[in-house]
Amino acid sequence: MDADKIRKLLVDVQDGKMQADEAFNRLRTLPYEDLGFAHLDLHRSLRTGLPEVVFCQNKTPEQAIAIFQRLAAHHDRVMGTRATPDLARRVLKAIPDAHFDKTSRLITISRADLPAPAEMPYAMVVSAGTSDISVAEEAAATLEFSGDRVLRAYDVGVAGLHRLLDYLEQLSAAAVVISVAGMEGALTSVVGGLVSCPVIGVPTSVGYGASFGGLSALLAMLNSCAPGVAVVNIDNGFGAAQITHMILAGVRER
Repeated sequence: MDADKIRKLLVDVQDGKMQADEAFNRLRTLPYEDLGFAHLDLHRSLRTGLPEVVFCQNKTPEQAIAIFQRLAAHHDRVMGTRATPDLARRVLKAIPDAHFDKTSRLITISRADLPAPAEMPYAMVVSAGTSDISVAEEAAATLEFSGDRVLRAYDVGVAGLHRLLDYLEQLSAAAVVISVAGMEGALTSVVGGLVSCPVIGVPTSVGYGASFGGLSALLAMLNSCAPGVAVVNIDNGFGAAQITHMILAGVRER
């Protein structure tokens, strides 16, 4: 049960639409559900403001379907990351109202809209190259699913710095910037030197042999001389989005 459902339950009790005993019985459900192979954390959103998300990688279709179905029984919005097209096809066949985006590799179920008004503070997601877009879209689409406002600027790496500078006005007005880069990861340091907001660096595994599967970009971002740069793990667009969502929530509450 998420925060909105609990709030509605309490309002119904206050308005006399529901008896206290009925509300109590609904609230005393376990904070997790045991599926045998998984323990679903149903109260995570109440503790952290962020619901449990299905990490689809290495799960069987049967496991993924069962988890999606049970989470959807408790929450109006459910998301899964790192889904393959084959797993997604199986999930969508079992759950017709699910949606799969092949670029971000996200499976989503949404029975409630979270509009992002144009006046909201926004995050900007930038990528160094088109080869980084999958990770960048994992971040951007996760934020949009969470109800955040997002702007994008892709393929604006340091090999052609003028491309990035064309977005300087949008970058300067952002509340957070997510910088996604492989190869040598230089984009994140450049962005960190241009803006006054927090910059979340996301190294990607894109690059030739000496990039060591993203390790070169990771170390470059960790060693950035630009202030205000934080770094998540290699290819972790989802993790960057979660941090950014929390920052944006704090900005909106000011």
